[in-house]
Amino acid sequence: MRAVIQRVSRASVEIEGHINGSIEQGLLVLLGIEDSDNQEDIEWLSKKIVQMRIFNDQAGLMNKSVLDIDGNILLISQFTLFGQTKKGNRPSFIRASKPDIAIPLYESFCKELSLSLGKEIKTGIFGTDMQVSLINDGPVTICLDTKNKE
Repeated sequence: MRAVIQRVSRASVEIEGHINGSIEQGLLVLLGIEDSDNQEDIEWLSKKIVQMRIFNDQAGLMNKSVLDIDGNILLISQFTLFGQTKKGNRPSFIRASKPDIAIPLYESFCKELSLSLGKEIKTGIFGTDMQVSLINDGPVTICLDTKNKE
């Protein structure tokens, strides 16, 4: 799994002209899934996201997690995180899981992330055309990959 995590003042996802999910202070998480992902990846990534200390404390240092600030999470599926650009100018998405594999993993990740956060997360709708709006706070953007845990 790959995730791009953005610290936001607010974020929302619109589908066919309607807001499907919106949050105030918290994290916008873009999630890509590949066939080799499993429950271990889901658990590691969800814990890492909610425990990552990227929110400022009183001294202005990044010492607080989304849990510490009682923040929210907006999760968006994004297969393009597995785009390969080595050959030519048109990305290949062959590494991204097809819906029959990705949807159950995405749904499981949603549940695990909600459990880790201790409250419901907001989401887009898997496989639909979505318009995501955000105000990146900082800006702070972190990339995580469960197959390359740096």
